[in-house]
Order: sequence, then C-alpha cells, then structure tokens
Amino acid sequence: MKNNIKESRLEEFASNPKKALWILALPMMVGMSVQAIYQIVDMIFVGRLGSDAIAALAFNLPLLFFAIGIIFGLGSGVTAIIAQFIGMKNKKKADNAAEHSILLGIILSSLFTIIGWSYGKNLLALLGTPEHIMNDAYNYFIILVTGMFFMILSVFFRSILSGEGDTKFPMYVMGSGTIINIILDPILIFWCNLGVSGAAAATIISQAFVCLIFLYAFIIKKYPYITFSPRHFKFDLSIISSILKLGLPASFSMVIMSFGSAIFNKILVTYSADAVSAYQISSRIDHLFFMPVISIVSSMVTLVGMFYGAREIEALKSIVKYGISRSFFITVCSSAFVYFFASAFSALFTQDKEIIEVSVGFLRLMTLVYPFVAIAISCGRVMQGLGKGIPVLVITTVRVLGISAPLALYFSFVLHKSVEWNWYAMMISTSIAFIIAVTWVQVELKKLTSINHPV
Repeated sequence: MKNNIKESRLEEFASNPKKALWILALPMMVGMSVQAIYQIVDMIFVGRLGSDAIAALAFNLPLLFFAIGIIFGLGSGVTAIIAQFIGMKNKKKADNAAEHSILLGIILSSLFTIIGWSYGKNLLALLGTPEHIMNDAYNYFIILVTGMFFMILSVFFRSILSGEGDTKFPMYVMGSGTIINIILDPILIFWCNLGVSGAAAATIISQAFVCLIFLYAFIIKKYPYITFSPRHFKFDLSIISSILKLGLPASFSMVIMSFGSAIFNKILVTYSADAVSAYQISSRIDHLFFMPVISIVSSMVTLVGMFYGAREIEALKSIVKYGISRSFFITVCSSAFVYFFASAFSALFTQDKEIIEVSVGFLRLMTLVYPFVAIAISCGRVMQGLGKGIPVLVITTVRVLGISAPLALYFSFVLHKSVEWNWYAMMISTSIAFIIAVTWVQVELKKLTSINHPV
C-alpha cells in the first residue's frame, strides 16, 4: 500500500510540478521560519548579556558551521539520492540509502565530538578568539559538541523525509523543538544564571527531543514511506559512495564558507569586536529573509531528483524555470523590506549604536545583490538534484577563496580602507558567482535530452 501511495504521489508531482513545489516548500517554509524566529530570540537573549557574549558566539560559528556544513551537505546528497530512487520506483534502494545515511551520521557525530573535546580551545584560539571572551566561547562550544549526536541525526532524518517528498512531519517536529528551545533559553540563561552556556544547553535539550521523536516515528510508529530494517541491513559501499559523491562537494562548499566566515571574523576584529558582532547580527537577519528561498530550492532538490530518476524531463525543466523565477521575485521583495527597515531589525539584537550602524551598512549594501544570491543558490540545488555536486563546490570556492576573502584582505590591510569595503568584496564575489552558476546550469539543462541512465 505504501508503495502505491508513493508512486501515485510521484505521478501527482509530475502532472503539476508548480503545485508540487508549493506542497513541499510551504511546510518547510513554516518550519524554517519558526527556527529563524528561535535564532532571533536566541540572539536577543544573548545580546542582553552584552557585546562580549555575542562575540563569544561569533567566534564559535565558523567551527560549528564547519561541522554542520558537512552534515547538511551530506544530507542534501541523501535527499537527492532517495528522491532519484523513488523516481525510479526502487524502494529497496531508497530504504538502503536511508539506513546508510544514519550509519554515516553516527560515525560523523562520534568523530566531531571526540575532536571537539580534544582540541576545542585550541581551535577557538586559532580563529583569533580574544582572551577575555575565551571562557564563554569555550563553554558554549563544548556543550554543543557534546550534543552533536542529536543535532546530526536530526538533520539526516529530515533529509530522508525530504527525499520521499514529506516536509509536513519534519515541520511539526522541528517546530516543537524550536518552541522548547525558546522556552528554555531565558530559564537557563538568566534564571539558572548559566549565561552563554545556557543558550547552548537549551539548543542541545531541544535537539535531543527532536531526535527522539524522529526515532519513534521511524522505528516504532513506522510512519514514513522509507522503512528501516536493522536485522536485514547489509553494508553496501556503493550506497555510501553515492552519498559521498553527491554530498561531499556540497559539504566542502559549506566548509569553505565556514573558513571564509572565520577569515572575515579575523579581519573585522582588527576594526573592533563590535564589527564582528555587527557582522553576525546581520548574518542572522539576512538568513531570516532567505528562509522562503531556501525552502523553495530545497524542495527543488527533491522534485528535480524525482523527475530525473523517472525521466520526466519536461516536468523537470518546468520546475527549474518556475522555482528560480519565484526565488528571484521573493528575494527582490524581501531585500527591499530589509533595506528600508535595517535599523529596526538590528536594534532587536542590541542597543549599541556602533554595532547597529555597522550592521545597517552591511544589510543595505548586501540587499542589492541578494537577488543574485537567490538565483545562484537555486542553480546549485538544481545541479544537486541532477546528481552533480561539483559545480556547487567550484562556484563556492571561486566566490569565497578566489574573490571575496582576498579582496577583503587587500582592502583592509593593503589599502587600509574602512569596514564597509569588506562588504564591497562580498558584493563583487556574489555577482561573479551568479554569472558562473547561471551559465553552468544552462549547459546542464541542454544535456538532459540525451540522458540514458539517471543514476
């Protein structure tokens, strides 16, 4: 029965790709918006502790983004592979891919935890964390690292469900976890007097709750289309190879972005700690307004993967054009909104006038290129759905390591320009990445008519 239900849903998606995009994207959009609200509330609570507390989180972000970036990249590979197998109506391979992804998650969470315990303080020092905030930064880091298992498995469970075209259930689960996190934040940060460590503890407790719900749904309730059968599990290196082949380029691209964030933190701290805080606050704000686009492009991975696996090429081309155009339109509207209300948004996180001024400058410049970012992201996800991970890695490498970071270093330390020249470096690199991404996806789409074997 499950198999018939899923096959009929694939036919439904292929018959109306535009409707299918919103069926997948809207629940994801709601769930991600709730999470984004949590991130804002979390930063507001931490911001009440002072600029040093915000900076302590800021110096953690490159390390955390490194680890989570790898997992989200692999998770996107899992989504695409499962979607392709479902498009081919091969449930056995879809189940096997899901089981291997969980095994991979357990291995990686163990590895990250051991590295974090052993070298956490050294890594923070390497990133230039000032001595006076090192204690807060390390306490925050070590708590999150200890709970990495729950965070990573939650990502993989969500990726599996996305691959089978289910975004509603993850929305409910992740939304519940976010509400728990928001409730725990003030209790642990202020009432229990844990400060920055309380924010980390709230995150881990909520992620543990999310992970346990996913485990119950998969193992006990057997709710999803994908099913686990540990007794019949057989290790298949080709499945792991497929996940790594598609997911690692996306992971490495996120690692590169993490490295780029670390470079910018080290550059900005030479201006002031407030500049670092402003950069991180601005990043939270623009992430919030990219939520709808991220939801759309994430849904495109599922649909492109399914249509590619089923050889529904016309439906695939239709959803690519529709998804990219809607991402562009939404980003133009949200960019205008952020531009005019940048000061009010920044003031939600801090009352420090210097931080607000730098944050507003960043947001108003970057909103001019955010529509280009939306198209570039969409193109990268389309190529992931087609089973091609390398383009995402190449584009990110060129943008961050080839253009953005070198230009920022040149502007700051050779020309001795003011802090906003770092934002100019980001704008230039984003524009070039946009041109590369659009050109590349057009070439890939032209090849689709000669496809013989989707996987």
